[in-house]
Amino acid sequence: MVNQENELLLTSPSEKKARFKRKRDKVIAQFIIWTILIVMYIPILVLIAYSFTTADNIGTWTGFSFDLYARLFTSKTGNEIMVALGNTLLLALASSLISVILGTTGAIGAFYSKKRTRTAIESVTQIPVVNAEIVIAMSLTVMFVFVGSYLFGGANVFSFWTLLAGHVILSLPFVYLSVKPKLQQMDPALYEAALDLGCTQRSALFKVVVPEIMPGILSGFLLSITLSLDDFIVTAFTRGSGLLSGEKTIETLSTLVQAKIKKGPIPPEMRALTTFILIAVFLIVLGITIYNNKAAKKNKVRKGRE
Repeated sequence: MVNQENELLLTSPSEKKARFKRKRDKVIAQFIIWTILIVMYIPILVLIAYSFTTADNIGTWTGFSFDLYARLFTSKTGNEIMVALGNTLLLALASSLISVILGTTGAIGAFYSKKRTRTAIESVTQIPVVNAEIVIAMSLTVMFVFVGSYLFGGANVFSFWTLLAGHVILSLPFVYLSVKPKLQQMDPALYEAALDLGCTQRSALFKVVVPEIMPGILSGFLLSITLSLDDFIVTAFTRGSGLLSGEKTIETLSTLVQAKIKKGPIPPEMRALTTFILIAVFLIVLGITIYNNKAAKKNKVRKGRE
């Protein structure tokens, strides 16, 4: 008690004001964060809640039911949604794998190139990042029309391959930018030491360089998948027939929703699909978090033993 009284007596008015200001700023910051989180997640929670009713419009409750989840796999609209989902996932995986391979090799090649070559590659790579997506989509469309008109005798070249090329061009620069910092953080002596110890250039690349930059490669891969899943503009301009759509024009989730909105409300089965996607994302994030925590604990134990 005596010590607390002495501390209060020794506290100057300026220190009291500083404490009050820190507490006030902390309360304001927490209020802003929670407000943003509420604004972000309440619409998602509402969407999930209305996936358990068969009403066409959100805001109308017709009773608790799992019918939308059943219709997602049995109805005609549900079949269209599942085809679009399959197209979206296949396209995202294919474009992400290609982007990772090209982006990683490009980043490694640029990193070990001369300064002038590296500067030129980095400048060209950054253009799609800062450029408007509509400009990229229109440029690709003009290029594909030119190729079809002058190289294939006026044939329509729009297909899965043009769509895949568009998504690769969209996500490739982000893979490059994800891998580049890891190369800069890597100790350059590791590669040279591997060569001195008898490794060939290829084995040194895969045994030394790639493991060191693997976090950047994984980040680029996940970012590529996210960009491909969310894309609408490039998809709408470059798609053709193929994938699960067969002879019909490829529909992804974004283009399907846009097409349905033109005719009426969004199909209620989409609410059930949204719930499945949210659960899948939550489980993936939870798994990654648990894995990272376990890896961090193992590293601590290993360092403690050393």
